[in-house]
Amino acid sequence: MANETAAETAPEPLAFELSIQADDEDIAHWMAQHLELQRYKNLSDLDDQEMAKLLRDADVQARDLLATLGYFNPQLRWKLGTAPSAAYRRSVDLDVTAGPTARITQVQIQWQGDMAQRPETTRQREQVIADWGLPKGQDFSQVQWQQAKSKALQQVQAERYPQARIVHSQARVDAPSNQVQLSLTIDSGPLVKIGPLVITGAERYSTEQVERLAHLTPGDIYQQNELLLAQQRLVVSGFYDAVFVSLDTEGPVDAMPVKVELKEALRQKWVLGLGIRSDSGPRLTAEYTQHRVPGLDWRAVTKLSVDKNLQTWSLDMLAPPDANLWRWNGSSQLEHQQFEGYAVNSQRWRYGRTQHEERTDRSYYAQFDASNSSGSWSGQREAISGNYAWTWRRFDSLPFPTQGLGGSLELGAGMSLGAQREPFTRWLARGMLLQPLGRASGRLALRAEMGSVISRDTTGLPTTQLFVAGGDNSVRGYATSSIGVVQSNGAVAAGRYLATGSVEWQRPIRWNQQRTDWETAVFVDAGAVSDDLQQMKAQIGYGVGARWRSPIGPLRMDLAYGQAIQKLRLHLSVGFVF
Repeated sequence: MANETAAETAPEPLAFELSIQADDEDIAHWMAQHLELQRYKNLSDLDDQEMAKLLRDADVQARDLLATLGYFNPQLRWKLGTAPSAAYRRSVDLDVTAGPTARITQVQIQWQGDMAQRPETTRQREQVIADWGLPKGQDFSQVQWQQAKSKALQQVQAERYPQARIVHSQARVDAPSNQVQLSLTIDSGPLVKIGPLVITGAERYSTEQVERLAHLTPGDIYQQNELLLAQQRLVVSGFYDAVFVSLDTEGPVDAMPVKVELKEALRQKWVLGLGIRSDSGPRLTAEYTQHRVPGLDWRAVTKLSVDKNLQTWSLDMLAPPDANLWRWNGSSQLEHQQFEGYAVNSQRWRYGRTQHEERTDRSYYAQFDASNSSGSWSGQREAISGNYAWTWRRFDSLPFPTQGLGGSLELGAGMSLGAQREPFTRWLARGMLLQPLGRASGRLALRAEMGSVISRDTTGLPTTQLFVAGGDNSVRGYATSSIGVVQSNGAVAAGRYLATGSVEWQRPIRWNQQRTDWETAVFVDAGAVSDDLQQMKAQIGYGVGARWRSPIGPLRMDLAYGQAIQKLRLHLSVGFVF
């Protein structure tokens, strides 16, 4: 009875088991996923005639699947086994010899509509052809053909012609010779100029502010990137939780309205946070934002952060933008920082104008600095200065760039306010290059920073006008501000010359042939601070790390070894810093 019960409950064997062998494992895996034959293996009542029909249909589909990859002359060998098994009744073996891939021998792109007649679109047409994804001589595949057509259409729609469409496309295949001829015709439609802004959702903050931040001029020729920049400026302003900027394609082409849909942020906001700094342990932060200060209409952001070594209070005030996106701003910061052997109390007061754009930031301002140090390097130091700051960014995408270049320059001139007033000038330059190494090899990230203070005597300058190095975004393997001028008692003080650099290899992590949100990193950092150029000696740190595309920006986790101090240090930071 026990044996009969076991026989009754034993699972039914599969109708067949499909095994695919190919000269390329990716082809075998892909066909196993997409062959409809797999759907019938659970049937228990397939007879020989039905099985033969399924194999004929599978042969046709397999050839169609290979054709989408560019293989038009494959050799397929099917073998149906008859020996039964406990797991399946039949075995189906498929041996695939894909053969040569079809090559593209001709590409013809033609134009219709306004774009075909207008001389100033020559550059745009040439760019579409130059960026064409399937040039002559390349292997053909259906997926790449679709991607190339989509990209070409998007390039046309991105400038002047948002109503462009593909009116004809053909891939003419000569299977015996493994050759493909491509033809594509794009109708640009009419030239489009942007019209007035149609704003919805503006209740707490004025529509004039929306118009200035959007910075779109009615009558300008449509450019998709300008709408994206307008949306980004509105988002980063902090006044809006959600922004959607789009073209109303139902409007007239000579003044097509731009729809701006807003979800405004609350006028007041509190943010409390608890985190851990790799240098000083637990850290408590509190931030209060008032988007519209009564009677002033400026935005004010007050921050307080406290940990074991660093306590900071700051206030930043920002006026609404003018027609050219320039804003008045004022800020103040009070800070107490504990260093090795001494502590520094500092303050900074600043007032000026600033302009923030996607690729360029500019600021000019007057600044007052003061610092008071304890220990052997003690004394009150004060200075006033006039400053100009400029940042230039050409990265492919933010906040997760994969290639590009950026640079920044800060220039300042002022005077110390001690008993002996000394004039000084200060400059600080930074640069970053992200260089791709190939699809599977990742990229190199090169970073450099140099600066100096030019003065006959810097002893009267506040430490905030001098330089230190070390930390998450400087020289990893060393604590923040731990690289400087070593005093006779071993304390580290700020210096008048700075130089740092970094080389990092970032490589994406792939799983099942797909790119994940994680990357690995291997890096070497070096940096030096001194009061004498002849005594600049680099401190070196190196290590490994991981990167994660988090919802709030790149999360960096680095384990670095400081060669000079012979210690390991963990560094954690969030956001793309430049």
